[in-house]
Amino acid sequence: MAALLEHESQIFLELFHRDGLVVCARGLGIDRLLLRFLRLYCEPASLVLVLNTSPAEEEYFIDQLRSDGVVHLPRRVTNEIANNTRYEFYTQGGVIFATSRILVVDFLTDRIPANLITGILVYKAHRIIESCQEAFILRLYRQKNKQGFIKAFTDNAVAFNTGFCHVERVMKNLFVGKLYLWPRFHVAVHSFLEKHKPEVVEIHVAMTPAMLAIQTAILDILNACLKELKRYNPALEVEDLSLENAIAKPFDKTIRHYLDPLWHQLGAKTKSLVQDLKILRTLLLYLTQYDCVTFLNLLESLKASEKAFGENSGWLFLDSSTSMFVNARARVYRIADEKLNQKGKGSGSEKRDVKKENELKRELVLESNPKWEALREVLKEIENENKNSDNLGGPGQVLICASDDRACAQLREYIITGAEAFLTRLYNKTFGKDEKAGEVWIKDRKAMKSKGNAKPDTGPQAKKAKLTASSKQNKQKKQQDRTLIQMIGKSEEEKREEVEVEDDKELSGSQESTTEETIPEDFDFSLPSDCYYGIFKDPLTIIHPLQGCGDPYALTRVLHEVEPRYVVLYDAELTFVRQLEIYKASRPGKPLRVYFLIYGGSTEEQRYLTALRKEKEAFEKLIREKASMVVPEEREGRDETNLDLLRDARPASVSADTRKAGGQEQKGVQQTIIVDMREFRSELPSLIHRRGIDIEPVTLQVGDYILTPDICVERKSISDLIGSLNNGRLYAQCVAMCRYYKRPVLLIEFDPNKSFSLIPRGSLQPEISSNDVTSKLTLLTLHFPKLRILWCPSPHATAEIFEELKQNHPQPDAETAMAVTADSEILPESDKYNPGPQDFLLKMPGVNAKNCRALMTHVRSIAELVTLSKDELAKILGNAANATQLFDFIHLTYAEALAKGKSKR
Repeated sequence: MAALLEHESQIFLELFHRDGLVVCARGLGIDRLLLRFLRLYCEPASLVLVLNTSPAEEEYFIDQLRSDGVVHLPRRVTNEIANNTRYEFYTQGGVIFATSRILVVDFLTDRIPANLITGILVYKAHRIIESCQEAFILRLYRQKNKQGFIKAFTDNAVAFNTGFCHVERVMKNLFVGKLYLWPRFHVAVHSFLEKHKPEVVEIHVAMTPAMLAIQTAILDILNACLKELKRYNPALEVEDLSLENAIAKPFDKTIRHYLDPLWHQLGAKTKSLVQDLKILRTLLLYLTQYDCVTFLNLLESLKASEKAFGENSGWLFLDSSTSMFVNARARVYRIADEKLNQKGKGSGSEKRDVKKENELKRELVLESNPKWEALREVLKEIENENKNSDNLGGPGQVLICASDDRACAQLREYIITGAEAFLTRLYNKTFGKDEKAGEVWIKDRKAMKSKGNAKPDTGPQAKKAKLTASSKQNKQKKQQDRTLIQMIGKSEEEKREEVEVEDDKELSGSQESTTEETIPEDFDFSLPSDCYYGIFKDPLTIIHPLQGCGDPYALTRVLHEVEPRYVVLYDAELTFVRQLEIYKASRPGKPLRVYFLIYGGSTEEQRYLTALRKEKEAFEKLIREKASMVVPEEREGRDETNLDLLRDARPASVSADTRKAGGQEQKGVQQTIIVDMREFRSELPSLIHRRGIDIEPVTLQVGDYILTPDICVERKSISDLIGSLNNGRLYAQCVAMCRYYKRPVLLIEFDPNKSFSLIPRGSLQPEISSNDVTSKLTLLTLHFPKLRILWCPSPHATAEIFEELKQNHPQPDAETAMAVTADSEILPESDKYNPGPQDFLLKMPGVNAKNCRALMTHVRSIAELVTLSKDELAKILGNAANATQLFDFIHLTYAEALAKGKSKR
């Protein structure tokens, strides 16, 4: 691991001496800081827990420490480690990664030696809200251990921008009193990185007129959709729904944040507008990221699907939409028929249902992506520099970064085969039915070649001709820029890459050898990431995606392993740009040149600038908040004065009852609730514990919460309720609860942010239908008369209800609760009847839940029931009609039953 940089050492020392929350700018190396703390505590003498890390991140940290020669590496606690060996596992010390669910249960059952914990490191601390599991762990830890440290890290300053005093609430949940802010504009960071600046070449690529026209059209439509959305929902008149924010990445989250609580009340128009905004944002992304064929394919598929569904979205009829379709098609082909062009240049070319004769006379244009040309120039420049690079110690490695897998695959194929060959293949694959258009284009190309080279080529076979023409052209092109392609061997020219991940994987003719097969022989690099796309071997040139890798640190690993001298940013991403600054600063004296390709005046540039501005504004807000923040002395919870550590929810205003022994404090029994292990994914156990009730985590077969020996609760969220009503799971759960507990309860818990109703207003149906949730619930209550339903608007309300239900009742026993399984024959002592015959009896006509008990008390078995007369039955059941029904059912012969059945037909 490289030594810490100047500002990183400063952050490390500040946090080491005084616990706190560090908020760092994106990409400034918060992971390097955490790694330094991990390295410090990787020894058996200390026990440090790390919260909020994903398995991929844990893997990365362990790998980095291993390569650094650390002996006592961090360990992971998983379900595979048996409960009885956990205590021993923890006492071995060192750094431990564990999921929050395991840690909560271990703290509650004292499987973890809380007093021996040196401290807790919290990663991604912006997620620590009051109701999450990590906050519960920190509270349990602080209740049992007053000495240990809590240090928290995050690089997401924008997350603190929402809500009132967000950062203060997070610090309260973390039990830390200090806030350390390290934005990119911090004096120490700025001055240090200025000294070690990489050489940056910014290339503002101009968009083609067609691309500009399409971008303007999409922005016009986006604006119209936003206005329409505000018109339908006046409550949404917020600055967040501006056009600038609409093109930024987190816009989907923003709009969901506003509309989710009232989603079920929204009309179809609003919902379709939200969907349209999503589609339009995707179109903007495709325009700058991929080629003209991919963009047109997406656009045409949109129109086709709208027609198929018969629901035309409003924006398809706007003038801007027409101009978008015209320009998108003009980038790929033009209609060759002159008469058609004369009829109407605008209207003729964009009609989808043009007659087939005209459609066949398309001439392919296949506009190349302007960024591709810029990339070609950059690679040529690097190639020329690498020829004269002896004074730098040989040619430098090249790393090209594009946004995702698809963009990387397209770039690779473009660099190897050239723009024309690549776009032709893509066109044939996407719009392959249109054979004649290709032929026209090939004839056109041949004519041009024969003029230039006097080498006419015959063979107008559709696909073969296409391939030969394109490969010839390619060879010609490669003859000119031999320096660029380096002629890795003739076979490389014929290689093709399957670009479209989503499309069906079929290649034509000689294109069947995909790169997946050829990479192992040519590119046998032991790179840490498997997401890269190799191009040249000498000097090593690879393309790597910025997002979409399974390993979040894939690019970081590649950067440090390949150590490129040239980095080409085909797509800009804030975090990686900062990462490159840190990478350069950590290797002083070694040259690094960064080429920054960006479309001038495009939404891509605007998106990057908006991300920068948002982060800067977030830090400015945090600085203001920090200046006016009041942190109480007991915030860190190192003594008993912190009220957050108290476990009693009774308000101070509740007066003592003077009737009971003159108001003396009563010594109550410690309340206990038995909770199923799987329930620790929800926030309810944390809230119950906060109310001063002890929790016993066990694995329950029947129910989720056992409040008393008689009360068993099955908790369902709305989505879970609908799912288990549909698949019949809830019925089985209710059968088991009703059989083994006197008071079975179904708890339906709503989301506190959404409205407290099961169905939208005004959609209550008068008829009972099998698809309706309320109808199914009604049937459930009819079927299980013992079952009680609790409606709770939030988990806080649930915890309060649980406390009230437990008052003056005995405490449940964990062993008894665990012994109850859905098919166990052990019955509660109060129940002296066998469940099998009882179920059978309830199915008989005339027997219901009310008279079933009386019948079972008087009659020993079903065999005895058969011998009873009608009068005896009437006396037992207390109802002559029910007795007649039951008697007739028992004494009906098979022949009579058959005859009855036939007569009914």
